[in-house]
Amino acid sequence: MSLEHTYGHALDEPLGGQGSARDYFELLKPRVMSLVVFTAIVGLFAAPGHIHPWFGFMTILCIAVGAGASGALNMWYDADIDAVMKRTANRPIPSGAILPGEALGFGVVLALASVVMLALAVNWQAAAMLAFTIFFYVVIYTMGLKRRTPQNIVIGGAAGAFPPVIAWTAVTGTVDLGALSLFLLIFMWTPPHFWALALFREGDYAKAGIPMLPNVAGRAETRKQILLYALVSVAAAALPALTGVAGALYAAGAAVMTAAFVKQAVDVYRLGDGEGGDKAAKRLFGFSILWLFSMFALILAEKLLGLAAFSAVL
Repeated sequence: MSLEHTYGHALDEPLGGQGSARDYFELLKPRVMSLVVFTAIVGLFAAPGHIHPWFGFMTILCIAVGAGASGALNMWYDADIDAVMKRTANRPIPSGAILPGEALGFGVVLALASVVMLALAVNWQAAAMLAFTIFFYVVIYTMGLKRRTPQNIVIGGAAGAFPPVIAWTAVTGTVDLGALSLFLLIFMWTPPHFWALALFREGDYAKAGIPMLPNVAGRAETRKQILLYALVSVAAAALPALTGVAGALYAAGAAVMTAAFVKQAVDVYRLGDGEGGDKAAKRLFGFSILWLFSMFALILAEKLLGLAAFSAVL
């Protein structure tokens, strides 16, 4: 009797991905999750009111788990295109470390757990917003927009902009202009950040059939749109100060960083195609991460300094 008959399956049929803990951790998109967690922490501190440290910890934990669930479900659905892109070919599913069904189950369990935990531990408003964020990223962006429209990043960027709003809602139970100002910082940052990446990864996206802006509208139009969004980011950067979320320290730092951000976008637009233009796009991509981190770090620094001063008075 053959081994195939003994065990009821062909020898080359996968028994499981045999993925390690590290492979499952990679499914969570840890680099993306780190930015999600940081902006959520800032939203927690920036929100008016008070939240018990335990509930604050549970809020950040649930947001992190929900973000990881979104990453796992995104990798499950996009495994086919990840396999043909150089940047993503070594992800756990294309590499064979984890099977698609395992990633799907892992993501669904984490998504449900994060929403239920947040509803039970904190409040249902924040939990509902977390559920909508996961749905938006997985269904609307990943399944609906990513492969169909060059505006995928513009609309889909909303998913990445919700974490500080979820944290704000955990504290206040509502969404107001202050929360919206944090949302717009990320929302307006997303297109120039990813379009800069698309300029020097154009071939990768073309091979995968993803209609990123350079592949559909051309590189010149992409550079123009990057510059336009960078200019709009000037207004977005001012909103936290105008809505009272941040003060003078933030305003000064944001002015310097946003001026540098716009300068980088101008360089991308001015230098055009060729080696100089590609280098400018890579610089903008890297600097854009620093810009967003700096905006939120300045807000957090002000809040922590304010708490320290308050404690000293007491």
